Amino acid sequence: MSDSQNPKAPGEPGKAKKELSMEQRLLLAFLLMGAVLFLTPYFMPKPTPKPPQKTPAPPAQKSAESKPVQKPASRAAPAPASVGQVSDNQERQITVNTDLYEIRFSNRGAVAKSWQLKKYKDNLGKALDLVNPVSVEKAGAAPFTLAFTGQKPAADLGQALYAAKTSPDGLTVEFEFSDGRTLSRKSFQFKKDSYLATFISEASGSGAALPHLVSWRGGFGDATVPKAYAAQHSLYYDSSNSKLVINDHTAGKDGPVSAGGAFLFAGLEDAYFAAVFLPEGTQHLQLDTYSDKHPVEKDSKEEEPFVGAAVGGSGQNRFSLFVGPKDVDILRKVNPRLEQVVDWGWFQLLAKPLFLTLNWTNDKLIRNYGWSIIVITVVINFVMLPLKFSSMKSMKKMQELQPQIQAINAKYKNIGMRDPRKAQQNQEMMDLYKKAGVNPLGGCVPMLLQLPFFIAFYKVLSVAIELRGAPWLWVRDLSQPEHLPIKVLPLVMIASQFYLQRMTPTASPDPQQQRIMMLMPLMLGFMFYQASSGLVLYWLTGNLVGILQQWVINRMGPAPAAVPTPAPKKKGSRK
Repeated sequence: MSDSQNPKAPGEPGKAKKELSMEQRLLLAFLLMGAVLFLTPYFMPKPTPKPPQKTPAPPAQKSAESKPVQKPASRAAPAPASVGQVSDNQERQITVNTDLYEIRFSNRGAVAKSWQLKKYKDNLGKALDLVNPVSVEKAGAAPFTLAFTGQKPAADLGQALYAAKTSPDGLTVEFEFSDGRTLSRKSFQFKKDSYLATFISEASGSGAALPHLVSWRGGFGDATVPKAYAAQHSLYYDSSNSKLVINDHTAGKDGPVSAGGAFLFAGLEDAYFAAVFLPEGTQHLQLDTYSDKHPVEKDSKEEEPFVGAAVGGSGQNRFSLFVGPKDVDILRKVNPRLEQVVDWGWFQLLAKPLFLTLNWTNDKLIRNYGWSIIVITVVINFVMLPLKFSSMKSMKKMQELQPQIQAINAKYKNIGMRDPRKAQQNQEMMDLYKKAGVNPLGGCVPMLLQLPFFIAFYKVLSVAIELRGAPWLWVRDLSQPEHLPIKVLPLVMIASQFYLQRMTPTASPDPQQQRIMMLMPLMLGFMFYQASSGLVLYWLTGNLVGILQQWVINRMGPAPAAVPTPAPKKKGSRK
């Protein structure tokens, strides 16, 4: 289709409400496990919670993100001179081949039917096509279809047969259509060995310029990964606020969401690839975000919302066009701000150095990312070894204090959490810990320090294009779960976790708490079973190193004797 409806209402761009991400789920799971292990009411009763306070919602702030799109009146594209009729008499396919691309255009609508990246494969091992053919067929609008923001042309430019002209080197394709009243031109100029191209579009009707957007609907990126739609977003960089704004794939579910301003770039992304338009100069740029429901697979009845975007806003749009991998080095050469499309998450200060170290180890030493993960994990665990010794000392002291802790618990037996004497019990516990020089949470310090590395590895495996498709032994792709029917790495990880836990002395002799702790490997296994293979490899390596370290610690000195649990009193006994 050649045009689209105007947005129902200018929305406020930004990330829409959605389910917890894998990163947030992992963090929550570890926090819950830490609470079960180290903050049990057995020796650290929970204080009475304060009633929640209702906080009034902050007033909406007006910004360039939520303002209705306004185009400066001073910048109107000059109307092209009227021409005679220019068109073709049949549909034709035009193929552009570079060192990096194979692109298939159609002169019907002057659109891209396929945009393959030669150096990358999809999740099925085939050539990666950034155009989703299922969605394009359903939407009826291939990438680079024009969407008009005001007056619409008399001709249906989406079905028009453009006259196509290709340069002798095959790197420039020009499309033109005119029926005497409506004129439209599109030009693509590629380079042999670059992901950066030049794109120009213009449209006019009866000699007057027709402001329009250039659209890419129906999703973007690798459509063969599980739940591909969830990793796809529209985005723009707002120069006035110096920040990157991302719209979720469901942002336009109630109608197109519009944003306008002095944007440095705008376009689409998935986890590893991006297609962004960089306007020439400081022209006002408009981005409309769509959410189109399309089948997940061909002949499938299941439909999900796929993101779409339309960029432009003038009668003549001139862009530098980047379509390619979210490789930090490549992005930086195009524009330093473009590097921000690689999202390192909350732990950027750790995730990015970890990626650089991992990348250097792979490039300079080992030439395999799987073995590089193992080497770096070993180094991290040995750097944390002094903390493990400190944790063992803390746990030993806690075991020695168990008789006194049990005596305090027996003294305040059957006291409710709201009873004022509960505060006395807590104070006696704290005095006991202070007198013995024990930190009751000392045993969880290594785990808390390991958690940031865990999340950093998760982010690196989620966003670093270098690890996409990286193999290791039987694993085909470290950034994805194992492709075997029965996943080997998670099962070995569960077994190693059980063994490590049995080797490690616990601070509490309570059998019930020990049984709860033995459930932790199963919880971890459930959480890791569908995680990326590289993340499981990291945790498994940490377990194996931990087993070796614990064996050495146990050999250096006898493990503290377990405190016997008092036998239950028999019925009828006065003692």
